[in-house]
Amino acid sequence: MKFSLNTSLAWLSLLAFISVTLLTFGGALVDGASCASWPVCLPTGLGDVAQLIHRASAGLTAMIMLALLVQSWRVYRDHRWLLPLATVTVTLFFAQVFVGAIQATRGLPADIRLLHTLTAFATWLSLGALTAAAGFLTPAAVAFPPLDVRQRLKDFLILTKPIIVLLLLVTTFAGMVMGGKAWPSLALAFWTLLGGALAAGGSGAINQYIDRDLDKNMQRTAKRPMAAGRMTPAEGLSFGLAASIASFYLLAGQVNMLAALLSLTGIFYYVVLYSILLKKATVQNIVIGGGAGAIPPMVGWAAMTGRLDIPALFLFAIIFMWTPPHFWALALVRRNEYARAGVPMMPVVRGEAETRKQVWWYTLALVGVTLLMPLFGMAGSVYLVSALVFGAGLIYFAWRVLTTDSNKIAWRMYRYSSMYLMFIFLALMVDALV
Repeated sequence: MKFSLNTSLAWLSLLAFISVTLLTFGGALVDGASCASWPVCLPTGLGDVAQLIHRASAGLTAMIMLALLVQSWRVYRDHRWLLPLATVTVTLFFAQVFVGAIQATRGLPADIRLLHTLTAFATWLSLGALTAAAGFLTPAAVAFPPLDVRQRLKDFLILTKPIIVLLLLVTTFAGMVMGGKAWPSLALAFWTLLGGALAAGGSGAINQYIDRDLDKNMQRTAKRPMAAGRMTPAEGLSFGLAASIASFYLLAGQVNMLAALLSLTGIFYYVVLYSILLKKATVQNIVIGGGAGAIPPMVGWAAMTGRLDIPALFLFAIIFMWTPPHFWALALVRRNEYARAGVPMMPVVRGEAETRKQVWWYTLALVGVTLLMPLFGMAGSVYLVSALVFGAGLIYFAWRVLTTDSNKIAWRMYRYSSMYLMFIFLALMVDALV
């Protein structure tokens, strides 16, 4: 295998690698210089001039990076290595610029300075790998048909699983209100919810990349962008990686490091532990994997308080216990599809009768957990009444699922349980404010 610069992507990668290398060394030389406004300032000394030159160099490098991104998405949409690697590299570079701007204007603590250094190193390594890949693989350019822009935007939205994202954002915001016992500031709410949406949407896109072949065998997922062939696997993976990386840096820079690390843990949990290791390996996939969806309210709590307290763990427990009866109700309806796709869901492995029993017992446990918070003085009467009313409705549907062999009842249980979780967290939020 011979290294070659016979493609524009190889030339752009090499140029970007050289530029980033020089920029990194230049950044080390001007570290600590003043020029506190960003992106420009009125220089008062040689340090400010050096800082301005460094920022101008970053601007030129950014133009090279954008050209690299456009070229990779225009020509190598179906390349499983080049497109994700180029997208991650460019995302890391702009994350580095973002952290550098925050550090220059706010003088944030040591964890941000360390993040700035680590991101520079990660960008340099990623760009080196991209340069080598573009040179050694020397892929031929592919002429793709023109894109339908409206369908394209719709497909990117579908990749994020927007209904799930909305539900997770409700729990995140409720965690913020509960943690602070007050409305969060508009800026804090915006950055926390934006970071949460990118984390959930990015991990959802990566999940669809992992499940793209499985999705073809299920009616409810067969029309997803990658399963239906409207989007290449490389595009879906690239989008998911970029959104996930961006979410971490937004939360770290605009919220706090604890919220960012919790969100990153949720991404890892959902993508690696659930999607890769558990989903097709065990009937307990939903039970164990439920922890991924239970992390967002903890992110909201940490965003508001900068720490984790016992009530935040109860918020985690509520969603953790809610996940099995919610998804097993769906699995009863979609049993044949899961069997055809080879996913060992409870109805497929242990039968419908056992699944209905598990839905019943987990529902009772869930309602019991929700009633512990007022019992231990973590919530008041508004929440207690809401938990009793909504919990009674959930128990009713679970009893119907247990005693009626009807997919319609299971579907109604599935739909109601979604609304149940949203209303429980809204009740927690209202209770914290009154």
